[in-house]
Amino acid sequence: MIIKNLFRFVKVARLNLPLVMASLMLLTVSCNSQNDADLHDLLIKNAKIIDGTGSESFAGHVVVDEGVIVNVGEFDAEIVQSKKTIDAEGRVLSPGFIDAHSHGDPLETPRFHNFLAMGVTSVSLGQDGRSPGGRDVAAWMDKVDSSGTGPNIVHFVGHSTLRELIDAPRESGLDQSYIEQMLEILGRSLQAGSFGLTTGLEYDHGMFADSDELAALAGPVAEANGLVMSHMRSEDDDKILDSVTELLNQGRESGAHVHVSHIKIVFGDDPALAGEVLGLMDETRKEGLRVTADVYPYVASFTGIGIVFPEWALPPNDFDEVVENRRDELEEYLRNRVAMRNGPEATLFGTDQWAGKTLAEVAEEKGKPFEQVLIDDIGPRGASAAYFVMDEDVMQRFLTDPHVMVSSDGSPTMRHPRGYGSFARIIRKYVNEKELLTLEEAIHKMSGLTAETIGLSDPGRVETPRGIIREGYAADLLLFDPGQIRDLATFEEPHTYAKGFDRVFVNGTAVVENGNKNTELPGRVLRRR
Repeated sequence: MIIKNLFRFVKVARLNLPLVMASLMLLTVSCNSQNDADLHDLLIKNAKIIDGTGSESFAGHVVVDEGVIVNVGEFDAEIVQSKKTIDAEGRVLSPGFIDAHSHGDPLETPRFHNFLAMGVTSVSLGQDGRSPGGRDVAAWMDKVDSSGTGPNIVHFVGHSTLRELIDAPRESGLDQSYIEQMLEILGRSLQAGSFGLTTGLEYDHGMFADSDELAALAGPVAEANGLVMSHMRSEDDDKILDSVTELLNQGRESGAHVHVSHIKIVFGDDPALAGEVLGLMDETRKEGLRVTADVYPYVASFTGIGIVFPEWALPPNDFDEVVENRRDELEEYLRNRVAMRNGPEATLFGTDQWAGKTLAEVAEEKGKPFEQVLIDDIGPRGASAAYFVMDEDVMQRFLTDPHVMVSSDGSPTMRHPRGYGSFARIIRKYVNEKELLTLEEAIHKMSGLTAETIGLSDPGRVETPRGIIREGYAADLLLFDPGQIRDLATFEEPHTYAKGFDRVFVNGTAVVENGNKNTELPGRVLRRR
């Protein structure tokens, strides 16, 4: 370990360069016979380093050993002996991006190249109230680790999944015995290393939770210094303020850090309303509560078609019975609801049978009104779709808020370009073209801010912190020319990989080299201490 120890001694003692070079010359004979154990794993030199904190970039080099950054700065790179050396030639070196809200199954698609190709080195799973692992999250984590993944995996416990695991009735005001059963499973999951709780209050099971249930489940999350992430009760423009207030109250009553998932305003086109939402969050921070949010850079959402059906046509109600007894009322509701959501032309299906077709096109093919297609051919569980129901200016107002980070809400299989393009799109469109964000701000929103929010950058909460280029932090790294970044996925071709990230490292291992993917699986399940 001669060279490693000398390198560290040089750094600490700050010896002058002539003396260092003389010492190295004296060691030439022994160095010629050194083995790989004497070498650093990786040196990236001559980089423009953007460290993920939001600070200005600086020129320097990075040294990596055993998946961890051991040195960062403007030291003399020529004295560093390494197994692999990469000359960045002035390109940007940044932390790998952390997706605050993502979907997928690491046991089915462990490589997750859609995320890696756009610079994402850690993904957060278990969103919208639905999570993997069931009652034994620890066993699920071990299984994922044993099979390997491309990016790192962050686990959250889904509230709706908890309800299903204990066979809770679809109703509010659950008996305390149900609450205690959910708390038991949640507690074991947090102990196993899960980072918190997610809710999907607009969906089945989640929609039945009342404030007492939500506060009770947030309690142990607060005690564990975890995070409550919420797909709120509604994102419609006339209900958004009430929905945010409900989440803030969950934080007040429990003390938990609360987080708005994929913050948006459906139907709203006034950035002032976005300002009101952010104002509510700011006022709550003054009370000492931690409040954050994430956003994806598209104006179309993606979810099940049940979003357009009324509650009285969804479980626990019998849909066939509703159709038989209230069909005229249901047809009228669907006509009005879809019209309010910019019409059948604004619903683009992602389910195989109708993939790539709008609701209007399917209705035309079948020769009947779209509301009848929804009732007779699809039903509330029969498809998923993208819905063009948001406003660009409103989205940008959220994106520029200092407490809002970037997410994709995407997956390898979803027919929405956000799963393949979100992070590249931020750089291409909102940094390079619109200049809405500086590159340093954008990278902070895609790395350091997310790591801080989840708890990944805190050495006291994870084994190896990450999200920042700093000594002692994980070597999740990206090397790229910002001007070459391209998001190529579209709604017509949603599964097109992003381009421009020349090299992507996960825990010090290259998963993209010279823009080309490989088959490495260096990711791991990140466990909260």
